Amino acid sequence: MPSASTYPGDLHHKKCDVPGKNCHRQNSAVDHDQRTRSINAPIPAPSFGPKACLKKVPPSQMMHVTDPSSQKLIWNESPLTVLVIKKMMDESILEPFKTMTRYLLEEKNLVVYVEAKVLDEGELHDDKEFDKYRLKMKTFTEGNQLMNKIDFIVCLGGDGTLLYASSLFQEGTVPPVIAFHLGSFGFLTTFAFEEFQEAINILLQGNTPVTLRSRLKCLIFKDHDIPSDLDRENVIAIKPKKLPDPPNLEFKYECLNEVVIDRGPSPYLSNLDLFLDDKHITTVQGDGLIISTPTGSTAYAAAAGASMIHPNVPAILITPICPHTLSFRPIVVPAGVELKITVSPDARHTAWVSLDGKHRQEIHKGWCLRITNSVFPVASVCSVDQVVDWFDSLRACMHWNEREQQKSFQPRERLRKGPSNNNLKKLSQNGESSVQNRT
Repeated sequence: MPSASTYPGDLHHKKCDVPGKNCHRQNSAVDHDQRTRSINAPIPAPSFGPKACLKKVPPSQMMHVTDPSSQKLIWNESPLTVLVIKKMMDESILEPFKTMTRYLLEEKNLVVYVEAKVLDEGELHDDKEFDKYRLKMKTFTEGNQLMNKIDFIVCLGGDGTLLYASSLFQEGTVPPVIAFHLGSFGFLTTFAFEEFQEAINILLQGNTPVTLRSRLKCLIFKDHDIPSDLDRENVIAIKPKKLPDPPNLEFKYECLNEVVIDRGPSPYLSNLDLFLDDKHITTVQGDGLIISTPTGSTAYAAAAGASMIHPNVPAILITPICPHTLSFRPIVVPAGVELKITVSPDARHTAWVSLDGKHRQEIHKGWCLRITNSVFPVASVCSVDQVVDWFDSLRACMHWNEREQQKSFQPRERLRKGPSNNNLKKLSQNGESSVQNRT
């Protein structure tokens, strides 16, 4: 990992007109900015004093991390297919959806995939002028029908739309996602729809900055007999291959935001045992526990008191929900650890698991929830770059550190001066009028 890297910025900053969003767009015409430092910290020196040094490790145990600011999306071949995901049950997005799909079909000659239920929406289904475009589109009903068919994804909506797009790709790599702000909150959707043509053109040209948003691989087992070779997919991540599931596997899912383990409908405290790399860390007593990615740190975890972490930081957040001890504060652990969560033998009730707010599952005593970092992140296309986009969203969506500016002290000269001439004139006029009134 280099201690410094150049960032061939191809960006001009331009604010968009989306209410509440301080967006920017890209301009590929000029290279005007160069990053002189890596976002990552420099490689630490391996020696300590004249005689101590770090033990050498085999290359298989070394992790090479590229500078996130140098992460640019390129195309090995020209993209031919696109998946368009729109927010459901929102009539305000129908026209942007029609405009986007017409542009992708006619101007870019791309094969457009949409969900079958999208084309069945009332107003869209009754639009006869849109029939010729509807017939050109390909539809799907399940996410596994999209494997190795989609080159990139267009999201029209809010953060939930991007989360849903991620959920469709559970068995392998996720195509790059460009998200347009047409929802309510829009922390993850940094593009203004008014400039969609320019944004799509820049994406198709390649050399576009992306943020790699890590996901959590969650496995629910019916017992503690967990195979030791579950991470063998790391070796074949480029060409994923469907591997058989263990017989005791109850459910699996890769989530982008967080895993929530709570007490469900039970009136009793959650009683959960937390293990890190097979070592018992603590027993959680409270309303529950949040295990989140850096992307999810600005969601439920932030509301529960966790720190907000930049998505390029390789980490997993562990945040208690209303713990029974005030000393149980949120913690951050390295991204490479293995977390296991079980219902304590002394628990008065079972626990419930939610994955990105969906797929609610009950876990019983003797069951085990295993959480690791997935090798299949979501490549989210940046409007400006990895740093500017994140801080723009913090300010626009969360009003981060916004307050009235503290007033400065007045200069002493002004404080020492007596009443101004205007004030003296007013006092004189008031005195004359009071004399006239008496007479």
